[in-house]
Amino acid sequence: MPQNNTATIAYILKGFPRLTETFIANEIYLLERLGTKLILFSIKAGESGKKQAVVDKIHSPLTYLPKVSSLSGSFLPLWLIMNLRPYLLHHWKIFRARPAGYCNALKHALSLAYKHRPGRFRIRKVFIKEFVQAGFIASQIHHNPDIRLLHAHFCHGATTVTWFASLMTGLPFSFTAHAKDIYQKQLNPGDLLQQKLQAAEFVTTCTKANYHHLCALHNKPQNVHTIYHGLDVKKFAPKKLAAVDGAVPLILAVGRHVEKKGFIFLIEACEHLRTAGIQFQCEIIGESGDQTEIIRQAIDSRQLDKQVTLRQAVTQEALKNLYQRATIFVLPCIITADGDRDGIPNVMAEAMATGLPIISTPVSGIPELVAHNANGLLVPPRNGQELAHALQTLIQDAELRNKLGNAARQTICELFDSSETTLVLLQLFQQTLHAEQTA
Repeated sequence: MPQNNTATIAYILKGFPRLTETFIANEIYLLERLGTKLILFSIKAGESGKKQAVVDKIHSPLTYLPKVSSLSGSFLPLWLIMNLRPYLLHHWKIFRARPAGYCNALKHALSLAYKHRPGRFRIRKVFIKEFVQAGFIASQIHHNPDIRLLHAHFCHGATTVTWFASLMTGLPFSFTAHAKDIYQKQLNPGDLLQQKLQAAEFVTTCTKANYHHLCALHNKPQNVHTIYHGLDVKKFAPKKLAAVDGAVPLILAVGRHVEKKGFIFLIEACEHLRTAGIQFQCEIIGESGDQTEIIRQAIDSRQLDKQVTLRQAVTQEALKNLYQRATIFVLPCIITADGDRDGIPNVMAEAMATGLPIISTPVSGIPELVAHNANGLLVPPRNGQELAHALQTLIQDAELRNKLGNAARQTICELFDSSETTLVLLQLFQQTLHAEQTA
């Protein structure tokens, strides 16, 4: 760390922990192991129930913001009356300590609420809510002089809160941009993302595709950095047992039940496989989402319930065992009509680390990970027939499966080792902290 070894970074997250955001928990844990001092703020409560084992290894103090009710359909003055009470003292403290910074943040919030209003006589209320939440965080940060930098994950709500808290406290901030938060305009209306890029000390993102998109929006591309989501390559070791002759091949797909995962096209491909007389089992594992019933209906309407199984999300430990059992990993990602897309799905990197042959699509950052016919197969998005052909090829060609799986493992070891990727992020934090101390 920089010269002042008490320098602390405040991590501001939408919710923590979350089962599908293992990459954030892993990042925090590895930064701690490298000696980084962190304080965590979670805007919303973490998920109850299943959690990743790494969460229990994290020792950084965690503060949850007071719960607020939904703004949807609410009358703003009434919403403020109902929700402001646990925040008032914190706002008063930061206003007294830094009146100019507080008023600057308030001006930004009101300006954004008016500029991006949904109608002539309405304002965009979410910016007022985020200002309220920022005041709570800023008050706590101001009274902890060791905190010298703020960092957010996902460049919409959490980064807006972080930006406002930065204005209030006068401390620099950075953020990590991921996927839909970059591409869905309703999450960063107008030029809001450009403003955040301009205000941040630096920005990281998890694919080169995202990097090029963000650089096109920013007049300081040198402040944008690609850092892949790393993983523990020792933890996701290749399966040791060879496939049993005559065993039914297992096709594994993992992801939330949302449109961008392309599961509908996987089900279409499974129908083609059955028609061709191919024996297989397919398991789709992930959290329920707005596509869950659509996926179930697609399975039922094609009478694939004996071949295709939907399972709820599981922990990373349980996933590791599934990777060991699977024959092929598939994730036929698409870009949705509103621009939502994956970057590089973390589960794809995990599967490759275990030596699984994978099939995906050339969408967003996936070609940075998968080279067709070298360490996996790529098929056109939204094409169940081509996906079925690729699946049939791998099911029937054990030699090709082994070749692609071995190459996949090598790719992950070279590019996605978390012990290396975390060092890159730490160096950016150190440079920013050092510059802040010497300014």
